[in-house]
Amino acid sequence: MEDHLQISPAGAKAIPGKEQQAAGYGILLQIMMLVLSFVIGHVLRRRHFYYIPEASASLLIGLIVGGLANVSNTETSIRAWFNFHEEFFFLFLLPPIIFQSGFSLSPKPFFSNFGAIITFAIVGTFIASFVTGILVYLGGVTYLMYRLPFVECLMFGALISATDPVTVLSIFQELGTDVNLYALVFGESVLNDAMAISLYRTMSLVRSHMSTDQNYFMITIRFVETFMGSLSAGVGVGFVSALLFKYAGLDIDNLQNLESCLFVLFPYFSYMLAEGLGLSGIVSILFTGVVMKRYTYPNLSESSQRFVSAFFHLISSLAETFVFIYMGFDIAMEKHSWSHVGFIFFSILFIVIARAANVFGCAYLVNLVRPPHQQIPAKHQKALWYSGLRGAMAFALALQSVHDLPEGHGQTIFTATTAIVVLTVLIIGGSTGTMLEALEVVGDGQSGSVDETFEGNNGYIAPSYSDESYDGEPSSGNRFRMKLKEFHKSTTSFSALDKNYLTPFFTTQGGDEDEDEPIIHSSRRAGYDGH
Repeated sequence: MEDHLQISPAGAKAIPGKEQQAAGYGILLQIMMLVLSFVIGHVLRRRHFYYIPEASASLLIGLIVGGLANVSNTETSIRAWFNFHEEFFFLFLLPPIIFQSGFSLSPKPFFSNFGAIITFAIVGTFIASFVTGILVYLGGVTYLMYRLPFVECLMFGALISATDPVTVLSIFQELGTDVNLYALVFGESVLNDAMAISLYRTMSLVRSHMSTDQNYFMITIRFVETFMGSLSAGVGVGFVSALLFKYAGLDIDNLQNLESCLFVLFPYFSYMLAEGLGLSGIVSILFTGVVMKRYTYPNLSESSQRFVSAFFHLISSLAETFVFIYMGFDIAMEKHSWSHVGFIFFSILFIVIARAANVFGCAYLVNLVRPPHQQIPAKHQKALWYSGLRGAMAFALALQSVHDLPEGHGQTIFTATTAIVVLTVLIIGGSTGTMLEALEVVGDGQSGSVDETFEGNNGYIAPSYSDESYDGEPSSGNRFRMKLKEFHKSTTSFSALDKNYLTPFFTTQGGDEDEDEPIIHSSRRAGYDGH
């Protein structure tokens, strides 16, 4: 009864001092863990110790605090301090992380590798999701692991296909690697989040409508509606913001605070608009970030540009660090379905296989239409395959699955996902430096400007197409290549459309201000080291 009084409104009025004191302890503990994480991360970077990246340090801090709480008698109170609703995660922690992903894209290398990035992010995510889902289902049928219904296996395949290589990208930046490899890894992870959440929601819809005998054509239409609708909402809000800042004349001295405030509000407007329309706010805010960086950002005054860049970098760093701390804390504190250890083991094996099918299959398709000197090298394919660790998005969708799936299935998926995130961040993140050295891709990148990097011949760039190849009567294989070439031509024509029409229409500075920026702005948390 006493515990009930503490959490009820009546109890809160009876002992307000204790309630405030408990809340203060919780906030103090979280601040201390954040400070410790940032300090340790800084020390590790200064020492060039790559075996424990910042994300791994944050996870370990959460694990240690949760373990100490379990050993001591403070487990119940600490769990109460850390027990936030999932709405807090989706409304306050995830949006700035996803927006910063899109906002920190360097446009030139992204669009130069646009065809390859789209292939990996869309086709590759489909491949990875369905391969994982089918293998997990077959593993359950053959009694290798805990058995889930087929649609729930596909839901798990979709959510676990969301990659988050924040740790890998930070080490890429520290050690220096090929600019196109960085663009591929980062660009794929950004668009991959959008695809993974759309696939998850579609599979969730399939599961909820299975009894209504809804045909697969309508399911496909629903997926396209959700993805394209969310994309359109995000792009539309981004374009509106660009026009507003272009013509409103807010870049004068006494209006720069208003300018910055409006810029900060637009991403959340995009997120809430999409959610209100029954679409995906995550997909919407991601593309809002891409569009606002390309078209709205140049319309800001210099001081506002510096402020919004630092602001979004700050809140995304805080949010992502807190997410990794919470994941470590959760693994130590919560009651997980550890009876299904086999499900976790075989899931890790299956996502490794699915990632290989994704990367090497899509790289084969991309290389079909690239000249030999511009193809994606085998060592870059291996680095891309190795970079597929899981993070905040997979954790968020797994958290959602606890409520979407009954009978403990969601809890099993949540336990497996949390374990996979922790293991991949600790193991893959800690061994990335060794992997880069083994593949001999360390030092391939340059710290110069985008133009300098892309003028060089030491990396591969998106190819320019001519008609001298495939002369004579085309075979069936060549016809397939011609179709792929047409797709890649469309991506290069988009770059021309952007340069000749979109940039002059939406910006005041011609959009060339990014030409002299370093290739690597910030990779979510990766770039705040003042490099």
